[in-house]
Amino acid sequence: MQTLSSGDSEQASSLHQRILDDIESRILSGEWQPGYRIPFEHELTEQYSCSRMTVNKALTQLAKAGMIERKRRSGSFVSKPQSQAAVLEIHDIRDEVEQLGLPYRYELQKSVSRKSTAADGKKLEIERNTPLIELTCRHYAGKRVFALEERIINLLAVPDAAQTDFSKQSPSPWLVACVPWSNAQHAIRAVAADDNVAAILGIPAGAACLVIERQTWNAGQPVTYVRLTYSGDSHALVARFAPSQG
Repeated sequence: MQTLSSGDSEQASSLHQRILDDIESRILSGEWQPGYRIPFEHELTEQYSCSRMTVNKALTQLAKAGMIERKRRSGSFVSKPQSQAAVLEIHDIRDEVEQLGLPYRYELQKSVSRKSTAADGKKLEIERNTPLIELTCRHYAGKRVFALEERIINLLAVPDAAQTDFSKQSPSPWLVACVPWSNAQHAIRAVAADDNVAAILGIPAGAACLVIERQTWNAGQPVTYVRLTYSGDSHALVARFAPSQG
């Protein structure tokens, strides 16, 4: 049985740390973007003139840290950053993106003032022909669409929304700042991306998406309904619970 001398052991440890540092630096700098395939183990072995065991140890540590994803027979890839949102909070998507260390950008795709339909009434519990504004927005994390927002706002509850330029500010933080709300309801489901959503989010048709639907009320009056669609591999929901008393 062959054993390593203390010098060999120190060299292997030094190479292991060097591989770790090099790969981590390239990921954090953005040189290697999410989804980028890292060189295969045998390529790294040749590059660093070390054993495959040393390379494997470094890649395993990076995988445990969530920086890379290892796929059997395919290789290792830079992980896509995953955001977390508290289930029972009304949060700003900008904050989610910036917590990932990525630049945020917002685009208003559609803004239409119209009368509500029967379908709108089911979403927001409003009568037919209620004046509302319909918005479709895209929220970006870097170059990629992070979330698709589809929203209707009840203009009887929020008349100022009709004169607000939502091309300059996203509706969620504007509503939170300008309109008090007393109740909210969340519905969370997994859906398969249709062709339109897949094209917007840059994912394959049929890929898993996380959809959050939320209605808010103020003193019993419906304020807004929103449907937020995220790529399923980039978003997670968290909640903290305590035992009920009594």
